Parts: sequence; structure tokens; C-alpha cells
Amino acid sequence: MSGKGSPQAAGVVDGAGLDVVIVAGTWHDEISDGLIAGAERTLEAAGASWRLVRVPGSFELPVVSKAALEAGADAVVALGVIIRGGTPHFEFVSSAATEGLTRVALDTGKPVGFGVLTLDDEQQGIDRAGLPGSKEDKGHEAADAALRTAIALRELRARV
Repeated sequence: MSGKGSPQAAGVVDGAGLDVVIVAGTWHDEISDGLIAGAERTLEAAGASWRLVRVPGSFELPVVSKAALEAGADAVVALGVIIRGGTPHFEFVSSAATEGLTRVALDTGKPVGFGVLTLDDEQQGIDRAGLPGSKEDKGHEAADAALRTAIALRELRARV
């Protein structure tokens, strides 16, 4: 996914009153820690309440995200790192995580900020993890998307 053409959101979101769970895998800790830090900064700046739940890897993100949303969270920020190797494992895990998180959002009717990086190499992750010198901050972007979607859903549901 290229960062070109990404939306330029106006200002900080008002996330007061929103409860968000960051669900993050533990693989590739430098990259995942950068993603988590970006999400945390965004949620703090928005005034949302949040907590972090760590899971073994990206494959586990959907089931824990669903549990968080069913337990009352308004949104989830799912963060993971999957780096291509020499076997088809990459495709299986990437597909399972993506399809699973999509299903969680649709089944629960609540937003899942998608911050799962699917990479060819570690440098691509470092470039996207919001670390010093990174070109992008995908943890921030996933948290911002989750907040904005939760607010849009709240506004839509208030009108019904």
C-alpha cells in the first residue's frame, strides 16, 4: 500500500467518551512497538480511553478484537507485522488476518482500525512504523481511522 494519495484528515479527533482497545501482535518488536506508540499518541491526543492487549501474532488479532468489541469497546485498533518469507505462510496469515478483521467489524457493527503491515522486508516496516526517520505512521493512521469511524457510526445511530 502506497502512502501516496492518503487522506489528510483535518485536526485532532475528539474521542472523549470512546473506549478503544489496541490489539497488537508481538512479532518484530521494533516495528510493532512503533505501531503501538503511534496508536497510543493518537488516542491520547483525542482524549479516548484505551488499553493495550498483546497477542502472539497477527493470526490471533481477529478473535481477540471480536472479544474486545463484544465486551463493550467502541473500537479496536488491530496492529500486526507480517514479513514475507520463503513459504506460502505469509499469504495464509495475511489473508486470515485481513478477512478475519473485516468479518469482526461487519459482525459487530463496530470499527476495527487496520494496522496490519504486510511487508516484503523489515525495512519496509521500519519505514511505516512511525519511528524516527519513518516515512509513515501506520499506528497513528489505524487509530485515527478507528476513532473517526466510531464517531461517524455514533452520529448515524443517534439520528435513527
